[in-house]
Amino acid sequence: MSDEVAAGFVRVRLDLSYDGTAFSGWAKQAGGRRTVQGEIEDALRTVTRSGGVTYELTVAGRTDAGVHARGQVAHVDLPREVWAEHHEKLLKRLAGRLPRDVRVWALREAPAGFNARFSAVWRRYAYRVTDNPGGVDPLLRHHVLWHDWPLDVDAMNEAARGLLGEHDFAAYCKKREGATTIRTLQELSLARGDGGIVTATVRADAFCHNMVRSLIGALLFVGDGHRGPEWPAKVLAAGVRDSAVHVVRPHGLTLEEVGYPADELLAARNREARNRRTLPGTASGAGCC
Repeated sequence: MSDEVAAGFVRVRLDLSYDGTAFSGWAKQAGGRRTVQGEIEDALRTVTRSGGVTYELTVAGRTDAGVHARGQVAHVDLPREVWAEHHEKLLKRLAGRLPRDVRVWALREAPAGFNARFSAVWRRYAYRVTDNPGGVDPLLRHHVLWHDWPLDVDAMNEAARGLLGEHDFAAYCKKREGATTIRTLQELSLARGDGGIVTATVRADAFCHNMVRSLIGALLFVGDGHRGPEWPAKVLAAGVRDSAVHVVRPHGLTLEEVGYPADELLAARNREARNRRTLPGTASGAGCC
């Protein structure tokens, strides 16, 4: 599939962050719900004085309602004359127009072949949870989940190791018609830090819907002793949703960083990421990406 920028346009990369508490997720929705994409596109339309023209954003990873982002990446194709006229002041103008719970930190012309979604080679999330019997620090309540059982982090890490690698994560994903659930989980580790907060680092080439929050739900069940460390891998191998795997609440989840290859490899990665994925020894499945 071609991803050539139309003649007369320039592709612009945006690096941004947001507090997802008051958003109904990233993607624009019908019914006037407040979304990150909607806020940024509205601000772009205003500061570039484009009238009724909306320049649509493509994002590295759509986040659900309540999920935060520290290192989100998007791109937008702007008419070359609009970019030439506004690019030097665009960042500051957006800062003055955007609400305080979303910020654009950098705007720059993207290299050839760049696509915020399809050129990415990994996304890294963090999920934060505390088992403090007193609950969550009120100043962190929108970013940390309270789990009211003591957590054994060593047991959770033992369980996490059994989930690494390329697998069909159907047991941990909300199925979407025509989409594969095969992913490569590159990192899944947990560490207890300041104030007793346990941070799970989750990195993969891509994620299917609810995957991170389902994985954390399974690991919490191990950490509090309801299941043994071998259980999450057994659920994965079964390939079907297990009613014991809870999708944890979204507010503990933050998209921390998106990784891209060197500029000369962007176009190749863009093409590769659009291919249908199958596991070795299986027939080609439906869907892509």
